Amino acid sequence: MAPTKTPSTFNALFFFLFFILILFSICHSSLVYSLPQKQEENQQFQVLNVAASIHKTLQLFSKTTPPSPTITAAASAANSSVFSVSLHPRISVVKPHHQNYSALTISRLAYDSARVNSINYKLQLSISQTVHQRLIQPEDLQSPVTSGESQGTFEYLARVGLGRPVKEFFMSIDTGSDVSWLQCQPCDFCYQQSDPIFNSSGSSTFNTLSCSSRECNSLKINGCTDDMCHYYVSYGDGSFTSGDFGTETVTFGRSGSVSNVAVGCGHDNEGLFSGSAGLIGLGVGSLSFPSQIKATSFSYCLVDMDSHSSSTLEFNSTPPSGSIIIPMVYNPKFDIYFYVDLVGISVAGAKLPIQPSVFQVESDGTGGVMVDSGTIVTRLVPPAYESLRDTFAKHAKNLHPTSGYSLFDTCYDLSSIPDEVEVPTVSFHFSGGKTWLLKSKNCLIPVDSRGKFCFAFAPSDSISIIGNIQQQETRISYDLAKKLIGVSPAKC
Repeated sequence: MAPTKTPSTFNALFFFLFFILILFSICHSSLVYSLPQKQEENQQFQVLNVAASIHKTLQLFSKTTPPSPTITAAASAANSSVFSVSLHPRISVVKPHHQNYSALTISRLAYDSARVNSINYKLQLSISQTVHQRLIQPEDLQSPVTSGESQGTFEYLARVGLGRPVKEFFMSIDTGSDVSWLQCQPCDFCYQQSDPIFNSSGSSTFNTLSCSSRECNSLKINGCTDDMCHYYVSYGDGSFTSGDFGTETVTFGRSGSVSNVAVGCGHDNEGLFSGSAGLIGLGVGSLSFPSQIKATSFSYCLVDMDSHSSSTLEFNSTPPSGSIIIPMVYNPKFDIYFYVDLVGISVAGAKLPIQPSVFQVESDGTGGVMVDSGTIVTRLVPPAYESLRDTFAKHAKNLHPTSGYSLFDTCYDLSSIPDEVEVPTVSFHFSGGKTWLLKSKNCLIPVDSRGKFCFAFAPSDSISIIGNIQQQETRISYDLAKKLIGVSPAKC
């Protein structure tokens, strides 16, 4: 007679089978969860909605009055140290004066070339150590006047409150600047802005800084009259601002305020700042806005620059879940910009044969890859750009090539595309195995309203820059304490 199994034997067998089933479920769910990420990294093509892109360019110049930007106060944050303000594309605040979208694009690209040339110029000056803080007289604060025909220096404006009583202003944001400033009465020269010009005498919290103050001595160029500090900042494209340097209270909607923030009160402001009341410097230095409000981090999400929607500029907030975390790189010769550790680029799911050393900061301060909110088009040094361009064109066989446009040498005629088309994917690779997959509309952009699209990258002589076309509809977070940058696609 066969031996009978005891209850304990059945129980052991049952628990063993149950354990195997649970283990299989966990492994299976992990496999299913990780599969989309693997597919995303190796994705060869993405769909570009050609019709929607062209329609948006036409809407900007339609006779219908575009909706005014919705200005809402930032909600009180759960964490009292988090400050938030609304962030708008310039086009939603300042109606373009150009005849058509092609003219607007030419204007934008002309400014962009001037900005990149300015960055390269500053880099060369910094390397040669010819830039030093110096004391100048107010009458020396002069610079050539630049034509106001351009669209404007910066494409994104934050809505910030200043003074007591609080007055709100649209202010340009720039990760490549330290000094924050706004136009002030009385004006020796002021360009046209959307809001009334700030009157410092009408604010109970504005105070001028003395020439011996730490803030005044932190300026690269300053001046002094009767122990009153004067500032001067130029932007390389001929634009400049000069005036009194003081402190003011800054308000972030309903999320809080900070007092005694050093700002320039500009009485002579000339160049390409049309529409904005001034500028918020988000750079690395001690006078930058984050440094002065003692923020450990800040983030922004740039919506499509041709849209009328908005997002937020936030301080002390944490990156969204699922963010790609990238280490910052320090450039001791040029420490006012944010650099990242780019190690490679992929097209259509395959890595390009580019040596990582192409993207590294050299011992003399040249090279490297910076993230810049003020540069529009991503620039790459020639070995990287040529490999990216040629490989993209090789995989874009379904697109009809056409002549170049301004600084773009790779363009396509998509006028015969009724709706959508597949384009090769482009991905940035960073140290630590982190990958940033760009959207199709971050790579191929319309330059007119007739169906001409161009590859939104350009060559650069000495430095690579990730510009705001590639950053659009992506939240970029800057952890200043830990020296990390977070990239969160579709987190506006």
